[in-house]
Amino acid sequence: MGRGDLTNAEWVRLEPHLPTFGLRGGPWNDHRKVINGILFRVRTGIPWRDLPPRFGSWKTVYERHRRWSADGTWDRILHAVQADAVLAGRIDWSMVSVDSTSCRAHQHAAGARKKKPRSPEKSTTPRHHRPDEGLGRSRGGLTCKIHLAGEGGCRPMAFLLTPGQSGDSPQMIEVIERVCVPRPQGGHPRTRPDHLGGDKAYSSRRNRRYLRRRQIKHTIPEPKDQRANRKRRGSKGGRPAGFDSEIYKRRNEVERTINRLKNFRAVAARYDKRAYAFHGTVAIAAIRLWLRP
Repeated sequence: MGRGDLTNAEWVRLEPHLPTFGLRGGPWNDHRKVINGILFRVRTGIPWRDLPPRFGSWKTVYERHRRWSADGTWDRILHAVQADAVLAGRIDWSMVSVDSTSCRAHQHAAGARKKKPRSPEKSTTPRHHRPDEGLGRSRGGLTCKIHLAGEGGCRPMAFLLTPGQSGDSPQMIEVIERVCVPRPQGGHPRTRPDHLGGDKAYSSRRNRRYLRRRQIKHTIPEPKDQRANRKRRGSKGGRPAGFDSEIYKRRNEVERTINRLKNFRAVAARYDKRAYAFHGTVAIAAIRLWLRP
């Protein structure tokens, strides 16, 4: 077993959630070797063609990653391992924080064709192509931004990809809406944390109204300009936002979650040309973090 490969204990937790049959109805071959190859690439960021021979054909490894990214298999596996964590009592719902991080795009990540596939029935590519492919110009050049919700144990709950110039506040609601952890013992999936934390970038009337409507307690500092505008409007400006400095100290948990994610080099720098492929890469890194004890 190589460094970074799945341990026996991790494989026991992951194997039940893997697809049994492939696209044409035949069984998949040797999941463990292929997934270890995918994890090796995500951890090191090397080109697919340079995978060591011990993982088998590089094309087999790449194609499985591409297909599972396109059809949402990685997302389903992520929800499944989160459900296992519910049974083990490993999810800290007491505080979920939101934040974002920018990933510099490698030159190989640019240049994807913008036209749509000719026929969704005949094409194996996903149907949710974006015209911008999740890339945009920002101060750092061509970048992609990961918007993340992380729980108290420093593991990702949900994430969203946008072009690098996108603001944080408009994406908060969609990130929270993506938090959906199944309950293995029955019932609706859990989608609401006990408390939500965020920095000043997430302070807006729209976001606070959404959190109040869903009855989610939150600790988000109010910028000076918003505070001054509220006071200037008098009684129409509403009540001041509650702020607990002790609870706010826990916001560093999502920053540590981002740090753990970006230990994977294929997440810290984007090498995938298509947005769906990079989404799958981030999902694999998140799955790896949930499998660790």
